[in-house]
Amino acid sequence: MGFAVSTGSADTPFADILVAGAGAAGLSAAICLAQAGFSVICVGQIDTRANGRTVALFEGSLRFYRALGLWTRFASKSSALEKIRMIDDTGSRFPIPSITFAASEIGFSAFGENIENNVLVEGLAEIARETANLRLYETMLRDLVFEPDWVRATTQEGHSIEARLVVAADGRASLARTKAGIGVRGWTYPQVALTALLAHEKPHHQVSTEFHTRAGPCTLVPLRGLGSNPHRSSLVWLMSRREAERRRALGDAALEIEIERQVHSLLGPMSIDGERGFFPMTGMRVSRLVGHRIALIGEAAHVFPPLAAQGLNLSLRDSASLVECLEYARAKGWDPGSRAALEPYEKRHGSDISLRTSGIDVLNRSLLSDFFPIDLIRGAGLLAFSAIGPLRRAIMREGILPHGYTPRLMRSRPVQNGIARN
Repeated sequence: MGFAVSTGSADTPFADILVAGAGAAGLSAAICLAQAGFSVICVGQIDTRANGRTVALFEGSLRFYRALGLWTRFASKSSALEKIRMIDDTGSRFPIPSITFAASEIGFSAFGENIENNVLVEGLAEIARETANLRLYETMLRDLVFEPDWVRATTQEGHSIEARLVVAADGRASLARTKAGIGVRGWTYPQVALTALLAHEKPHHQVSTEFHTRAGPCTLVPLRGLGSNPHRSSLVWLMSRREAERRRALGDAALEIEIERQVHSLLGPMSIDGERGFFPMTGMRVSRLVGHRIALIGEAAHVFPPLAAQGLNLSLRDSASLVECLEYARAKGWDPGSRAALEPYEKRHGSDISLRTSGIDVLNRSLLSDFFPIDLIRGAGLLAFSAIGPLRRAIMREGILPHGYTPRLMRSRPVQNGIARN
């Protein structure tokens, strides 16, 4: 499908699909839809600022990018996550020994790859600019009007765009979702996440380490070495708002000492490599994933704290599921913005989103509570995961490859010598 003649004036670009938002989720969706043969316009600002944020892409997400032929652009810029170690640092009256999960236990060489968020977004934007059937408008939307047979969007500069369907990937404050009248329920946590890139003395050995504290997890995730810094990790440290404000005011040297103390000098002396980020923790559910000529993906559809690295991985499953539904609708001759085309996306994928959002919420709140019965339940659960082999392997697989319906772009690849190769 090429770009059709506008239903309005001859100067108004018209596409099958308008993707609102140009972060990692929006750009990935736009590229995926264009490769599937839909005409796509993607509108959003490309934010490649370094703010200490990274993305751990699990096996399903890597399959998605490989299926689209994109991962070759990023493979040399990421670090494998071969093991995940959890250390209880809550001071609980029910002490829990540290637990280590290895990808090799479930037949993979690694759980996934960790890459800097700005590097991923910059690379995806370059790919989007080169992709046939895709136009990238690096601006913001000012308004959307949902007509019976199409959607009319207006950019900040006053230019009009028309499409049969809007894919809303414009974040938790989504303009597209608001204009479509889709309701949300949001909440906040008494936490702020500090993000930073760290250079350190000792190698991480491709092990991601989570220190579970009373304020939330403090996680070190492996990064690829760079230049004179061969040993690097990303930090995601959840803390109280008060501590976040105090640490925001610290110089790098003082903050580095506090980080090293928090992680028990696991990787030796540390230095902050670049800008820091501070992000208040929130959660959000939507009343529905689809509406009249709109489908929600990414943080327009779900928001939760960065525990277990589920955020972008779930967003990419959104895209893989949606494109599969739209391909089926096209084969049936249905309008991509019709109820018949979009309802299967809601039915097939809604439970996955609900499970992830609820699970992360419960895990995060359990860490914040020092109520002994909750500590006991959390500790017993972690010990069971560690000691019971089948349960342990099932939990690991669920984290990287959910047991429910798997979209075509994320299905399994051949296994060589018992290990799924990257």
